[in-house]
Amino acid sequence: MKTIRTYASFFRVRFLMGLQYRAAALAGVATQFAWGFLELAAYHAFYAEQPENFPMGFSELSSYVWLQQAFLALFMVWMLENEIFEKIIDGGVAYELCRPISLYAMWFSRSVANRLSRAILRCLPILAAAFFLPEPYGIRLPERPLTLLLFAVSMVLALLAVVAFCMIIYLLTFFTMSPLGLRILFVSFVELFSGAIVPFPFLPEPVRTVFELLPFGSMQNVPLRAYSGNLAGAALARAMLLQAFWVLVLIGGGWLLSRRAIRRTVLNGG
Repeated sequence: MKTIRTYASFFRVRFLMGLQYRAAALAGVATQFAWGFLELAAYHAFYAEQPENFPMGFSELSSYVWLQQAFLALFMVWMLENEIFEKIIDGGVAYELCRPISLYAMWFSRSVANRLSRAILRCLPILAAAFFLPEPYGIRLPERPLTLLLFAVSMVLALLAVVAFCMIIYLLTFFTMSPLGLRILFVSFVELFSGAIVPFPFLPEPVRTVFELLPFGSMQNVPLRAYSGNLAGAALARAMLLQAFWVLVLIGGGWLLSRRAIRRTVLNGG
């Protein structure tokens, strides 16, 4: 119980710290508004011809885009913490290792808090504005309350998967001289394979099937499609079970990697 309270304290401190950056949040809201409108305008140019030929209705796509922008901080792997990288590179991680707690659990809890605080500051203005946009450009509540509940559960699983994957990136930095290459490689992979650039329904069937089985497909793809109704029923249940599977695999793999990384850690001066 004491250990849980310790990690809860790390979570609370980081969460409250993240809520202080209101100016940055306002700038992010403006950027995400602009990006969302640009995305919808680009898609609308294609939908104007033969909308029935597309795998998602335009209203479903609008919900997908606005939720993606509202919860960008939860899903985007490129929102990594430079402070953690700096501690690994300059040896500041030695102070973290002196604490009688798990380095992995501490960084995991603060990473979750950091993303949640950013998302809370940004999501409310974006969602409020999107709900007032006319059909089919805005976002509406799902018809069934169960859909909203499943969306919330899927969002939690997606957040845990993203943070667990980011933890692996941090830990791999213990084995390199610089994190730059790792960041470029993994961020590029996730952007393509998670549905951040193109929603999965727009991909060819064989490609989509493979992408959905990868851990990246268990990130933003599942909750955003669940909310819009594009993913429902048995397909949604399978997708959420796969999310839970990848969360366990990524957390387990990251924890084992952390143990190996700590054993191999060499600090200048002793």
